[in-house]
Amino acid sequence: MADQRDDKGTNRPKLALHVPEPKYRPGDKVDYSHLNIPEAGEQSRPDEACEAKDTFALCNDLVRVLGDDNQAHGPWDPRLDADTLRQMLREMALVRAFDNRMYRAQRQGKTSFYMKCTGEEATSVCATHALAGDDMIFPSYRQQGCLIARGYELTEMINQIYSNKADKLKGRQLPIMYCSKRLNFFSISGNLATQLPQATGFAMASASKGDSRIAATWVGEGSTAEGDFHSALTFATVYNAPVIFNVINNQWAISSFSGFAGSERATFAARAIGYGMAGLRVDGNDPLAVFAAERWAADRARANAGPTLIEHFTYRAEGHSTSDDPSAYRSAEEREEWPLGDPIMRLARHLIALGEWSDEQQEDMDTELDAIVRKAMKEAEKNGILGHGLHHPFHTMFEDVFEELPWHLEEQAEQAIRERRIKFPGDPAE
Repeated sequence: MADQRDDKGTNRPKLALHVPEPKYRPGDKVDYSHLNIPEAGEQSRPDEACEAKDTFALCNDLVRVLGDDNQAHGPWDPRLDADTLRQMLREMALVRAFDNRMYRAQRQGKTSFYMKCTGEEATSVCATHALAGDDMIFPSYRQQGCLIARGYELTEMINQIYSNKADKLKGRQLPIMYCSKRLNFFSISGNLATQLPQATGFAMASASKGDSRIAATWVGEGSTAEGDFHSALTFATVYNAPVIFNVINNQWAISSFSGFAGSERATFAARAIGYGMAGLRVDGNDPLAVFAAERWAADRARANAGPTLIEHFTYRAEGHSTSDDPSAYRSAEEREEWPLGDPIMRLARHLIALGEWSDEQQEDMDTELDAIVRKAMKEAEKNGILGHGLHHPFHTMFEDVFEELPWHLEEQAEQAIRERRIKFPGDPAE
């Protein structure tokens, strides 16, 4: 029998829990001096086929290419031509124009929900440029830039956001949870981190078949606390799966400070060390560094050297979604004081420094892109908006599960349609 003596009055210290707390709350003055931002170009670039341990120092560093002089520096400079840089700039600006218009559409009641990626455009657009077109993308819910970088039609994206009669997903997905088989963009799931084991599984299958396609997946830093994250990394490491894990550390998981996912103890890139896989920590607001890191990881995967975890250190400049008010939990100064700047303006200033762009061209392009988005909205709105009918026929809710609908479901469908016709006579969705 265990000793049940009373320890009351002993000098043993009381146990206590630590609860992470962000450095700044609403009304606080922001000071980012605690962040270690190294000079651009200082980081070494190991060979893509190196041992995983040769990257571990980079898990606690920050790969940067663009310096304060708006020039590219160091061994991570991907040396992209001006046309490619302008294309990436245009696509990032298009994502922002799209986000701004869709945010307004939600506020106007045209859709129920939307999520912007302001400040994070490089982590999707530039990373996608570093992949091959047939590589499989397993996104989270803030990677609209991946689709836009692959040329997906804006009207199709808006149809899905509006869940109208032209929505290819037939209104069965939450707005912004796109899918494109043609563009190798896997269906987005609202269950966080489920895309990670799916990406690992695809990569393992591709390798088993002797294919050349790799997988790339995105996840927010908060979702790295999910069990699926650890399962995916374990399988990827054990089987040397050709997969890239992009962790978007934008400092906030909805209203929760990133410390709740472990950022106070170590970088998110450092998790690669525990699994024995290659890891990189990258300035997520540096378009050239993002491209270079993703291309490095893609080349490594294609060389059968194993998976890579990339932490994109960035900042979510606006709310988590249209349902969120960031002023309730973070300082209003955070966005303006963020030391890594804005990815669109950084790339624009780099092109200007090269003599390949100008402020006037930037202004003209922004005006042009806004007009393109407005035109796409008008086309999509012909197919319907939230609450205005013009959705998919009611019977489609019974379709696409069975090759032939069972008799009992057919009876249910007919009964539901009869009742709907009584309740909503003349419904155009019939």
